[in-house]
Amino acid sequence: MKISILIPCHNEEKSIEKCVESCLAQTRKPDQILVVNDGSTDNTAKILESFGDKIEVVAIEHATGNKSYAQERGLQYITGDIFVATDGDTFLDREFVRLIEQDFEQNPRLAAVGGYVRSLKYNWLTACREIDYTFGQDLNKSAQANLSFLFVIPGCAGAFRTDIFRKYIKFDHDTLTEDLDFTYKLHLNYFKIKYDKKAICYTQDPFTLKAYINQMRRWYGGGWQNLMKNFWVIRRPANALELSLMYIEGIVFSACLFLLPLINIIYFGYFISGYLAFAVVLGVYSSIRKKRADLFFYSPLYLVMIFINAWIFLEQLVKEVILGRKNLNWFKPERFSNDTAI
Repeated sequence: MKISILIPCHNEEKSIEKCVESCLAQTRKPDQILVVNDGSTDNTAKILESFGDKIEVVAIEHATGNKSYAQERGLQYITGDIFVATDGDTFLDREFVRLIEQDFEQNPRLAAVGGYVRSLKYNWLTACREIDYTFGQDLNKSAQANLSFLFVIPGCAGAFRTDIFRKYIKFDHDTLTEDLDFTYKLHLNYFKIKYDKKAICYTQDPFTLKAYINQMRRWYGGGWQNLMKNFWVIRRPANALELSLMYIEGIVFSACLFLLPLINIIYFGYFISGYLAFAVVLGVYSSIRKKRADLFFYSPLYLVMIFINAWIFLEQLVKEVILGRKNLNWFKPERFSNDTAI
């Protein structure tokens, strides 16, 4: 079995070196590391050149403006039976490729594997993202895996059988979240997907509120776009159950956050107090699970993230579904150097 790693990148001078080094340091060496330099105007090209023939580089002269275009170009040069899709701001745990290979070898019917994403430590905002990842992956994704409906294969921690991807998935470039589109297409074609919590990657999350809000607009906007595009994924009862819980509960919960204080401020106080207690408990669990004390100390600020997420979830529902204002503008957040991540 040959395994390739596909890395699209644009102006990733602060992080691409560590990303590539993590690929080279795998305990099971990948057979191909292919980086698509999507019109970078910083030092990304020079950094990639420093690796010589250890990697392959596909250079796009002018930036495509969308990750999926760069991935599509790179896929033409992939030679592996399996390819791992990750990002230029991400680095892989040393066992990532070995675990992916093991998953595909154990089940010849397996079409794709979704890994476990961890947020690099930087400030309170990235800490809250890590708490959210812990909740979302340890509870929600584990439940989804048991229902045989993994909602999304992470764009920075996914692996696919190359022949299946080329034949059944391809690139449409018509949504903001290509990883969700890939996952829905696999479900629509009844392919087997595995969630491997041991296959870990470490990624950068936005560390300013402006960047975070823009990213959540892309994620939630892309979520609504893909739900409308791939609506018939609900034909399986487990899929319908999971999506109903996610989207209907999301609407009700988000609406309650903003309507409840207008209806009864006392009940709203009880609600917030209860959710604050939940955030602290989640912070305790996350700090123990990830061996990071900062997750506990920052856990009360998780409430801030909840309100931001709820507002953007409803905002994108109105824009994408009700008003039909489809947005395909890709926002790339500012990066910090992976060497400064704690």
